[in-house]
Amino acid sequence: MYDDILFPTDGSDAAETALDAAIAAADAHDATLHVLYVADTNQPSLANVQGQVRDVLEGEGRDIVEEAAGKARRAGVETVDEVVQGGPSRTICDYVDDRGIDLVVMGTRGSRDIERIILGSVTERVVRNSVAPVLVVPPESDPTYPPESILVGTDGSEGSAAAVDEGVGIAAATGGALHVVSVLESNVLGIDLGSSRLAEAREQRETEALVPARERADERGVAVETVLEEGDVVDRLVEYVDDHGIGLVVVGTHGRTGLDKRILGSVTENLMRSASVPVLSVRASTE
Repeated sequence: MYDDILFPTDGSDAAETALDAAIAAADAHDATLHVLYVADTNQPSLANVQGQVRDVLEGEGRDIVEEAAGKARRAGVETVDEVVQGGPSRTICDYVDDRGIDLVVMGTRGSRDIERIILGSVTERVVRNSVAPVLVVPPESDPTYPPESILVGTDGSEGSAAAVDEGVGIAAATGGALHVVSVLESNVLGIDLGSSRLAEAREQRETEALVPARERADERGVAVETVLEEGDVVDRLVEYVDDHGIGLVVVGTHGRTGLDKRILGSVTENLMRSASVPVLSVRASTE
């Protein structure tokens, strides 16, 4: 499923939780773990130490990656570690492209983020721009991998179809139970819950979202439970996570209910801010 997993780190507590998830995922998939620290060129970092000019951030980064890589190696995971200079989000995305990374694992807070901002700017930008799926790990979550239960949210869009493929692949590779849920937002769609249009909308969503998900799962020999609900998408998915002991949520970065040019669909972004478990965002193929 995954051969090369990237873990960008800044040494923060949030990154430490994400590291545990990255190590567990690399171990489960027998993947190589890439530990990366980006010495931010937008930050002043040069210092004169005993008459020699040194890059403080690079030195700090070397200590951080060596500690993280050491932890991964002690867990039996093949590991590559590197410190590079650049703008963090752009450098991470370039690393993904250059090294053929299959999965990026990141925390939701960094040491430079304002405390109440759940998605740090670097993580947010990587989710928006990475061609590889990005697993966002909340600091309070249990980073156990593989998950016993996987939830995929779908609305039948291309982004959702990519998320279904990813969720089915993870379930097939790990044996996790697969749940696929689609939520009709009647207020967004302009549908009165008591009107005949609701039945039509439910039938259409069943046909466009849930039937293809069941077919895709059947192709891979994966048992799947599909559910169609109504209400606020984020609220319903978060409740489903809590009620069914879900360990991982998989969603697309764009959905049918959002504008095509909106960088992060509000559902995906708000799930990453609200869910108590890791959220994996998947982009539709541009090919």
